[in-house]
Amino acid sequence: MKSIDELKSEHRGIESMLEILKTLSAKIGREEKVLEGDLDGLLEFFKVFVDRCHHGKEEDFLFPALEAVGVLREGGPIGVMLAEHQQGRALVAKLEDARALIRAGGSKGRSLLQETAGRYDVLLRNHINKEENLLFAMAEARLGPSEDEDLHEAFGRLERERIGSGKHQAFHDLMEQLHKRHQA
Repeated sequence: MKSIDELKSEHRGIESMLEILKTLSAKIGREEKVLEGDLDGLLEFFKVFVDRCHHGKEEDFLFPALEAVGVLREGGPIGVMLAEHQQGRALVAKLEDARALIRAGGSKGRSLLQETAGRYDVLLRNHINKEENLLFAMAEARLGPSEDEDLHEAFGRLERERIGSGKHQAFHDLMEQLHKRHQA
């Protein structure tokens, strides 16, 4: 399915950025010099690409399509995914708090960054595993070609309207730059 393949492809990018986050937070924890904009770029990626774009595709289109074919929200896999999206948002907010503390000086921000980065990494990797091995399998089994085409078109609209034209490619470029700089 085109729509599910797109979400899986986005997962690979998210996993790459999680590796970079781990590397960058370790460097900051050791007080190694890093470009200030690198952490800013990562946090923008997690807020805009992961949450507004990727989670937006799931919450606004995939989950309702699955509910329409009988997949449960409350007490079911969709409810679990939504709760984990909320947990991720809270952790990204803590990452932003850590960034502010780092800029203010002292070690508290560095330790908060490392701890929160680790928690965010575990949450998203487990979340991705559940989606790919359970939820996406349900989608592939229950949604037909016309629903897949509708989802694929809706995903494209969401990207254009919510994150803007060219932003997806800009995030891929950022990923490449950060990967080169931090050898993640």
